[in-house]
Amino acid sequence: MPQLRPALIAVALTLAIATPAQATAGPAITIENGRTQPVFSYADAIREHVYVESTVDSDLDGKLDKVRVDIIRPKESGPGLKVPVIIDESPYYDNSGRGNEGERKVYDAAGNVVKFPLFYDNYFVPRGYAVLNVDMLGTTRSEGCPDIGGKADVLGGKAVIDWLNGRAKAFKPDGTPAVADWTTGNAAMIGKSYDGTLANAVAATGVDGLKTIVPISAISSWYKYQRSNGVIYNYDYASWLANYVDTDPEPKCQAVRDKMDAEDGDDTGNYNPFWAERDYIQGLLGDVSKVKASVFVIHTVNDLNVKPDNFSVWWKALADRNVPRKIWVGQTQHVDPFDFEGRRGVWVDTLHRWFDHWLHGVRNGIMNEPRADVEIGPAKWITQRDWPAPYAVKASLRPGPGGSLGLKPAARGSTASFTDVALSEEAMVADVGTPNPGRVAFTTGALPLDLRLSGTPTADLRVKLDKPTSNLTALLVDFGEDTRVDWRRTQGITTLTEEDCHGESTAADDACYKKVVTNVATRPLEIVARGWIDVQNRNSLSQATPLPVGTYGTVKWLTLPQDYTFKKGHRIGLVIAGTDATYSDETGTGANVTVDLTRSSVVVPFVLGTPLADVPQDRARFHGPDRIELPQPEPEFQFF
Repeated sequence: MPQLRPALIAVALTLAIATPAQATAGPAITIENGRTQPVFSYADAIREHVYVESTVDSDLDGKLDKVRVDIIRPKESGPGLKVPVIIDESPYYDNSGRGNEGERKVYDAAGNVVKFPLFYDNYFVPRGYAVLNVDMLGTTRSEGCPDIGGKADVLGGKAVIDWLNGRAKAFKPDGTPAVADWTTGNAAMIGKSYDGTLANAVAATGVDGLKTIVPISAISSWYKYQRSNGVIYNYDYASWLANYVDTDPEPKCQAVRDKMDAEDGDDTGNYNPFWAERDYIQGLLGDVSKVKASVFVIHTVNDLNVKPDNFSVWWKALADRNVPRKIWVGQTQHVDPFDFEGRRGVWVDTLHRWFDHWLHGVRNGIMNEPRADVEIGPAKWITQRDWPAPYAVKASLRPGPGGSLGLKPAARGSTASFTDVALSEEAMVADVGTPNPGRVAFTTGALPLDLRLSGTPTADLRVKLDKPTSNLTALLVDFGEDTRVDWRRTQGITTLTEEDCHGESTAADDACYKKVVTNVATRPLEIVARGWIDVQNRNSLSQATPLPVGTYGTVKWLTLPQDYTFKKGHRIGLVIAGTDATYSDETGTGANVTVDLTRSSVVVPFVLGTPLADVPQDRARFHGPDRIELPQPEPEFQFF
């Protein structure tokens, strides 16, 4: 079939989407260079709000909860010109606000929003989209009680998609029915943190009409957000967060919060029905097998708020089911891609093309580009065909007597011992050559070349205890002076005074935001990967099995994922300890832990940082797709 010229394609798409001139006064959807164009007036856009009836009664008042939906859409949209929808559902519109600058909704005298947080409305409404800022049930101007990932959270957002597609009721402020006759029904959900979590949750229901989601630093399993293999990060966190996001008088939802505390299983740390309801990978309300929407994941490997296993496990499950997908992996903390240094313009354009493709049907080639953008150093990005790096190979690093770490197993009978006490990570990695009763530490010699970790290390230990259980922490450490992303300081970014603008503005709602730069710091070491487990959960997250006292048992688990380069001349360290006081409120069991070094290791997916053509053949040998063999050290060259 002969190819059409770009101008002819734009005309054809305009005619296909727009309605006849006599039916629509004013501009129509216009596409040029694979992108919708800003032909609609932002200042003249319709600003309105409706209340969508959900299928839940979360505050137990005998009435179905209504979801407040604030809408901004082109003035020309209606039965004659239907537009797709971008939704940011959030619990934060009247407390912490949204974005790096903490923007909140601002209302006029009629109760309509005149300032929508973030740039989505300023940028996309002129290009032929409606933008909906939805108050999560139990927050801001919606009814009900916050459910912290449960039924109300999930079904409230789903009801909005159903209303857009004619399957649910909604009402105007005066109580009359509201009909979404201005939309195609094609919807996207986007948002950071809790907002992105709601996008994951609604997509897992398989609701029709949700064409794509863009979860940013989002939860896929609330158990993973508050637990790691039986280790509890925070006690009674769900009820605390529910109270934080709910600005109603406290007594209104106290019974709901009390129920959370009774059901969250803090006494054991086990996975139970409470967490299964809040699991979007394989949960009770929905799961990844039902996802019909495409997924554009953005997360950072140093996000120790929504820890990165929330994206890595979700990403793999999507990949296993061939869900159309794309991913950005950064190195800061809990940061939106709009605030990745040097990437703001790239982000806005990429998101624009993503929404154009999935909501307007524009063939712009975005699905033919490399699937993954990965930050490999401060503000330094690469693209690759997927994440983790498809060409990573696995190396088993084995601890040995005297604190060595290499490729060969320790001699039979070699052991190391420590006591499970609560230690900070700073204490765990300090003075690794000096004995510490609360940890054992092992290091390689100086690396002869760069080694990039891409993916998820696996801790595989054989231990015995003098008590029924112990918490275990495994830390993979880079020892070597270097300038790295300082993700601990203000989330890894510093906000500048200079602004740039993306979209159109009004006096009440401008499209301009402060620029940022990445924080860096020069330090002698970096904790690269970390992982935790309660030994009694080594076989099951839902049922504890104490390890018989004095008997060795295998404890194997995944650490958090990472993408990080160990530089030539640095040393790789493995620290094994008990309770991590930096990320867990637990106190430690006091158990003495003996590690069988002969049968213990950490398996790390490595990518050689030097092009393979530059690696001498006697320096590295590959055996199949999943194993790398590195040279053994000569006496004067301490490597592994």
